[in-house]
Amino acid sequence: MSDTNPERTDGGTEVGSEVVPGSHADDHDHGHDFPGTGSIKRWFVTTNHKDVGVLYIVTSLFFLVLGGVLAWLMRIQLWAPRAPAETILSPMAYNQAVSAHGLLMVFWFLSPFAFGFANYIVPLQLGAKDLAFPRLNALSYWLYLFSGILFGVSFFQGGTFSGGWTMYAPLNVPTFTPDVGASTAVLALILFVASVTVSSVNFLTTMHRMRAEGLTLRNMPLFSWTILLTVWMMLFAFAALLAALMVLSADRLLGTTYFAMESPAGAILWTHLFWFFGHPEVYIVFFPALGVMAEVFQTFTGRRIVGRKWFIIAMVLVAIQSFVVWMHHMFLTSINLQVKTLFMITTIGISLPFDLMVFALIYTMLKGKIRFTTPFLFVFGALLLFIIGGITGVFLGAVVLDYEFRGTYWVVAHFHYVMVGGVTALVGGLYYWFPKITGRMYDEFLGKVHFAAYFVGFNLLYFPLFIAWETPRRVFDYAPELAPWHQLATIGGFILGLSFLVMFYNLFKSAFDGDPVSDNPWEYATTAEWAVSSPPPLENFEGTPTYRDGHLSFILDRDSDAAGGATAADGSGGATVDGGVATSPHTAVTTEYEPTVEATEVEGPSHASIWPFVLSVGAFLVLLGLSPLQDAAFPDGMMGAAYATTTVAGFGITLGSLIAMGLEPFHGPVFDEGEAWPFSGIDNGKVGMWIFLASDVVLFGGFLGAYIFTRFAFGWTAWEVVPPDPIPGLVNTYILLTSSFTVVLALVAAEKKHRLGLVTSLGATFVLGIGFLVNKALEWQHLFHEGLWLSTNVRTSTFFLTTGLHAAHVIAGLIVALYLTARAWRGAYLEDNRSVEYFGLYWHFVDIVWLFLFPLFYIL
Repeated sequence: MSDTNPERTDGGTEVGSEVVPGSHADDHDHGHDFPGTGSIKRWFVTTNHKDVGVLYIVTSLFFLVLGGVLAWLMRIQLWAPRAPAETILSPMAYNQAVSAHGLLMVFWFLSPFAFGFANYIVPLQLGAKDLAFPRLNALSYWLYLFSGILFGVSFFQGGTFSGGWTMYAPLNVPTFTPDVGASTAVLALILFVASVTVSSVNFLTTMHRMRAEGLTLRNMPLFSWTILLTVWMMLFAFAALLAALMVLSADRLLGTTYFAMESPAGAILWTHLFWFFGHPEVYIVFFPALGVMAEVFQTFTGRRIVGRKWFIIAMVLVAIQSFVVWMHHMFLTSINLQVKTLFMITTIGISLPFDLMVFALIYTMLKGKIRFTTPFLFVFGALLLFIIGGITGVFLGAVVLDYEFRGTYWVVAHFHYVMVGGVTALVGGLYYWFPKITGRMYDEFLGKVHFAAYFVGFNLLYFPLFIAWETPRRVFDYAPELAPWHQLATIGGFILGLSFLVMFYNLFKSAFDGDPVSDNPWEYATTAEWAVSSPPPLENFEGTPTYRDGHLSFILDRDSDAAGGATAADGSGGATVDGGVATSPHTAVTTEYEPTVEATEVEGPSHASIWPFVLSVGAFLVLLGLSPLQDAAFPDGMMGAAYATTTVAGFGITLGSLIAMGLEPFHGPVFDEGEAWPFSGIDNGKVGMWIFLASDVVLFGGFLGAYIFTRFAFGWTAWEVVPPDPIPGLVNTYILLTSSFTVVLALVAAEKKHRLGLVTSLGATFVLGIGFLVNKALEWQHLFHEGLWLSTNVRTSTFFLTTGLHAAHVIAGLIVALYLTARAWRGAYLEDNRSVEYFGLYWHFVDIVWLFLFPLFYIL
């Protein structure tokens, strides 16, 4: 234990002061048939978590620049109050700039930037060699990239969405935003949410199933803790957003009337669905920044976070409470005062855990010895900005004050002090982990110049907006006496934007010409990523990490290690607190080992697959092709034919790539031992399926909630049930219940290694599923013949769309069932029946959903 640092941070290892050479970057991929980092091919096929993390960081910074340019255009427009004829941008172009800036920054920059670090760092901190599902990790990135490209395409389809980033109804329907580009923007968000869902399932499975032995949740590093809570919030919040976006897409493309002006619940329904996602999104963005703040504070004060246990408890409380405060965004609506008062109380309540975390960070600084490096300056600046954002947010949490401030630039300033406060910490994280990612040190002087310009520019931009708070949001005309404050803000905006040029120059130059760094260039960094070389090897660790003795050690594959157990990183050991101990400035791990005589060769994990990229291309083409639909019909002429062809081609590419991924011989990371609470003894695939179905519960919950909310608004007893005849629904109930039984028979047959029984049971499930769809199609055809279509009224809209979503799940299940049947016929799944079990979980879920739909739509 270091005498100079008696306090311990988490997840680290104690070593001596002697430098032990680690692996060189050039040797990291040795022995792997995998392109080097200088190869363009590598970046298209890689599934390695570190590569994916770099791709996320670089791509998100590109979207930052794009969003920043739009912000500059807005600030130029706001230099002085102008009449519409005197503006730089036309009124519609200004609306598009405001909307696109918000959407780009909130969705395509903030969270992806944070998850670039999460992808790179979390597996290292956990002691895992990769994420649980590497191809899904690559898929999440490519879906993210193509969703951003799709959003970019929307600018060239008559104009992108112009109704504000919150997309309030009824401004979000074609009556007010008729351009095809507006529909494309909504579809781009759907593709983005698909990326988030895939990533969430992957991270949650990894973090609950693949922690190193001895690394309990309690001892997990704080950055990983914030990512864990963030991903749980993302899983549920984005599922609610997906429900809202799918309903909105149906309104725009198929002609449903959920959010139409004549709908009894339209505008309020959208705000409920959106803000149930929107307020957790604030913490989804800020929690990773909070994790960066905790790690950097510990490293550059030389002290463990004060009250670490309470810090974690406070974060858990915020994550839970984030789902019960959304109505404070709706104080100006017709919700009754009692409900508003209740949500005012929950809003004040969620600030209390944040108070604890802020004081913990402040007290950590007071107890430690601060080193004013660039990462520390940024996270300290982030703390100051967040405090200002939190204090000014209290005003918006009070019903009476919110009546005055809502819709003004007070909200704009508060929002940016919170959200960009988080960005400030993440920029600190970029400097903090830059040496680990590149193996080289940035220019410290230029880093501090960047911070000075950034911090001055930010406060010059946003603090005057508190003074000019009476300016109405989203418009470019305001009282002339407020012009000096807006001019000051515009100057600050340009200083803030230009400060990033310093960062880009510094990091780009340093990545190639910076001074080489040791494994751990920071004196008191103690989490596990600093115990490996910079940059880390392809598979992270050249042994099996373990914390079973209270400190990070590695089990090496040699006879002596097999007999003696774990070997500490430096051959010694040491007592630890919270899973980690202090390090010297020159932390490294022993990398030499020799295999045991008895060792048998096991095929190592795969790191490359082109199919996530191809699948994402297919999904992009499908949504691009669907974008011009109106009332479920393509436009006439060549343009309509081109879009229809694009849709068909996209579906073909998507289906083909899914089949290719299923047949591809890809080996994920092997992780036999470790901490897996609360999923011990359950394999990764089953945990992943459970987590995915949990998000699907929220998706269907959004649809069912929309139906129930709309029906209550309409009048429950006045609602004429669609369809009037319950018999087709009853028949389909029996069909699906029978299909659940045949799925059970399929799993039993697989366990008994009975090929014919397996094929027969899967085939029966497929036939029953087809029967369900045929019966549903006949029912719909009858309703169409009666003159009931999706666009007839809100009653038909809710029925067709909700049952149609369920039918889409049935179709997806049938595609999987057909694939499983074909492979089972060739003898698959007799030795390993897990795929059949996963399919059974999904199919049972689809059947259970129908048991809720049937009484809601056919009986009540």
